[in-house]
Amino acid sequence: MTAVYRWELAKLLAQKRTYLGLGAAMLVPLIFVIVLQFQSGGPNDVPLGRYIRDTGLAVPFVALFFMSFWAFPLITSLVAGDVVASESHNGTLKTILTRSRERGQVFAGKVLATFTYTAAVVVAMATIGLIAGSLAWGFNPLTSLSGTRVSAGHGLALLAASIGVYFLPLAGIASFALMLSTITRNSAASVVGALMFALLMQLLTVLPGTEGLRPYLLATQFDAWHGFLRVPADWEPIGRAAWVCALYVAAPLAVAYVVFLRRDVTED
Repeated sequence: MTAVYRWELAKLLAQKRTYLGLGAAMLVPLIFVIVLQFQSGGPNDVPLGRYIRDTGLAVPFVALFFMSFWAFPLITSLVAGDVVASESHNGTLKTILTRSRERGQVFAGKVLATFTYTAAVVVAMATIGLIAGSLAWGFNPLTSLSGTRVSAGHGLALLAASIGVYFLPLAGIASFALMLSTITRNSAASVVGALMFALLMQLLTVLPGTEGLRPYLLATQFDAWHGFLRVPADWEPIGRAAWVCALYVAAPLAVAYVVFLRRDVTED
């Protein structure tokens, strides 16, 4: 599996869409900081938005909020929706499945490579946002959502923890895209389908009558990192995000795994 994982990473590094996604993830916070340099106002109605000019530490947190609506789901789906479908389209999947590696190992390597890319784009965004924001406004203490000041070092640790929790719902979207990639064998359909799934989750959070369902929607878990920004930390949304996202990851991966194991290589 480790050998397959390394090979899958090498293939991702050779694809243009990998760098397209990474570039977009890094460009968004950079543009955000540049635009704010020429404006007097700010995103005061979003978490930590009112403190964005106090410290560069606030920039990645604000970007996490904005990019959860469509940017990160799209960036994630670009690769996850292509990881199996592209090889079916190019006719290379038959060669891979008839080699000495077991299908379970091949599938696991693809899943790990997809999750690695998903984590990398979030870390890349946070890193560029932190650097750009610190150059613009300094690396200063951060004001939490509870109104208390935390040191810059503590704020950096909170950012790392927030990224870890933020990765969970993104992994759910990546899993759904990978499932579509395995079933449809069509990259475009998989990317669009995963993006529509993410947007549907967002829509359900604002529709009337869905109040009881909202805590368990995937889109709601994108806000779970807010728990780290409260003093004391609010662990309820974080714990809920852990098990809810685990279900959103496990279900599509289980379907994709069964389809992948039963794939008839003569059809590819």
